[in-house]
Order: sequence, then structure tokens, then C-alpha cells
Amino acid sequence: MAINTNRQKFNRALNGQAAGKPVYAVYDWFVNNRSAVDWETLFDLGLGQINHANLVRHEHPNFEIVETSSKQGDTTRRDVRLVTSKGELHEWYLGEWRQEHFIKTPEDYRIMKHALEGVLVFADDKPFLASEAAIGERGITIGQVQGLGSGRTPLMVLQIDWVGLEQFSMDLAYETPELFELIEVMNAIKLEEIRQAVKTPATQIKLWENLSIDTIGHVHYRRHQAPLYRRILEIMGHAGKKLQVHYDGHLKVIAGDIAALPIDGIDSFTEPPEGDMSTLEARKAWPDKFLWQNINLNWYCLPAKEMAENIARIVRQAGPTRHCLMISEEVPQNWRQTVPAVLEILC
Repeated sequence: MAINTNRQKFNRALNGQAAGKPVYAVYDWFVNNRSAVDWETLFDLGLGQINHANLVRHEHPNFEIVETSSKQGDTTRRDVRLVTSKGELHEWYLGEWRQEHFIKTPEDYRIMKHALEGVLVFADDKPFLASEAAIGERGITIGQVQGLGSGRTPLMVLQIDWVGLEQFSMDLAYETPELFELIEVMNAIKLEEIRQAVKTPATQIKLWENLSIDTIGHVHYRRHQAPLYRRILEIMGHAGKKLQVHYDGHLKVIAGDIAALPIDGIDSFTEPPEGDMSTLEARKAWPDKFLWQNINLNWYCLPAKEMAENIARIVRQAGPTRHCLMISEEVPQNWRQTVPAVLEILC
């Protein structure tokens, strides 16, 4: 039977079967938030789509989220208050970008720990089923486990979502007790999220780690991340589910650690300069892992011949399966010319 649709190609590649040229697909977030792009025309030309659907819902008796919006010039400011009986935390955004994080002091860690006490997690397959019905043969839906953080493991939630890199780095270096007490509580919640998520029909589940090893170092990766991944993978393995991790930065120093974990795929893998491994190095390090490869944004600005050579090279180096190409970090400004050009290369 001919393999004609992006869904069929994805499924064959994920199962370790040759599917011809790899799928080239875009995250659903960009489809929903970059309205100036003529997505329907690009889909008609063969662009695929990767949807994401939350697999769990939460009940949290110890806190309330209060959001307000206002205008700051031409941009929307959004303030978020997390209110508990032992104090409240505050963050705010300007447009899409967070300007302030919830946690700024050791006391804030204690407030967040209290907020998370008694959180209940339930499996919820409705978003996944709705996504699958909507996307059809255009692509696939990946499950995610989003709670108060953005679907990451606790260390990464704290670094990216709740504390911010500067304060988090100092608290990690000084081994602030309140930080590690909160991580322990969050790890228990994350494992319960995974236990509930595997009850849904989703076969692929992603952690939105946004990991670049420069930010936490290999020591903390081995001390905190790897043991938690093993516990997550044990739960998922028993349920026949596959784990994808969004690792879009430098990875070379932990390439062996990643290889030792039965993680199924590296999501948004990017060559230098954003990352620090070539496709050939990644494939040698992880011969069985799926490479969800983001095309470097600067490649779209290269002369057409040079861009085509880069695309042909990474397709060749990744091999005939367990690989796709993605728009997962940002949409190129010259999308009208370059996205069709990539699709033509992959015909």
C-alpha cells in the first residue's frame, strides 16, 4: 500500500520502518498563533502538523489563580496571582513573554509547597481525542502532562517557569533547602501525572524540558533528572507508551547519559549554533532514538542551493527512519518561499 499521508509516514517512522523522505511538520502552537501565515496553502503543499493535547486535569484545593489584563502601550500586560492561605505569589507577562517569576525568595518556595499540597490528578482523554479527530491525516497528536508548570519535569519547571535562570542558578548552587523540599513534592505530583496520562489512548507523551545542559550542568542532570526519568520510563514502559523530551540546546556532554535512558525521541533537536551536535553525531550517539529535528532558523536565509544542500545532508545523516523535520522554534519570516522549497526538496 502506498504511503501517502503525513500520518502514515509519521507512524511508520515512529515504528522504525522506512517511510521514504521524512515528514516536514509544524507545531500546532504556531498554527494557532501566527495568523499572518497562509497555513492552508502550506498544508495543501504537503506540510504536516504536530498537535499537542493535555492528558490530565488537576484539582488544587490550596490555591486559586487570579488573572488580570491591561494595556501597556500597544501590548497586553497579563498579571497572574497565585493565592494561598499562607501568602500569594505573583508573575506577569508582556505579550507572550514572562517579565517576572512566581518565586523570588526562600519563603516563596514554602508558599508554593503549601499551594501544591493536596493536588489531585485525573486522566482526561477528551483533548487528545478531539485533536485526533481534528487533525485527521495531516499529522499526529502528541500527549503532554501540563499542570501549573508547562509540562516539564520539576527542575525544569522551576528553572524556566517559576524561578527564572538567574535566581534558580544561585539557589541550586547554594543548595537552598526550600528548593529541594519543593522538588520532592513536585516529583511526586509529576509521577502521578504520568500514572494518569498513560491511561489515555496517547502512545507518545512529551516532556517540554527545553533542556540545554549549559543551564544545569551534567552533575545535576545525573543527580536529579536521570533518576526521575527512570521512574517515569518505568511507568510508561509497563503501559506501552513512549517518552519524547524537548531538548533544543547543547547536549554533547550528556550524550552518553541520554543514550543510557530508554527515552524514545529527542524533540526539537537542532544543529549548531543553537545546539552543539551535528545530525551525524546525534545519530551515532542515539542510533535508535527518534530525531524530531528543528531546521535552524538561519538556514532559511541562506541561498536556495545552500539551504537545499543542508536539508539533503541532514536527511542522509539521520537515515531512512526515526526522523522528521520541524518548524518548532519559530516560523521563518520568508515562509512563502522557503517552506515550499523545503517541501519540494523532500518530494
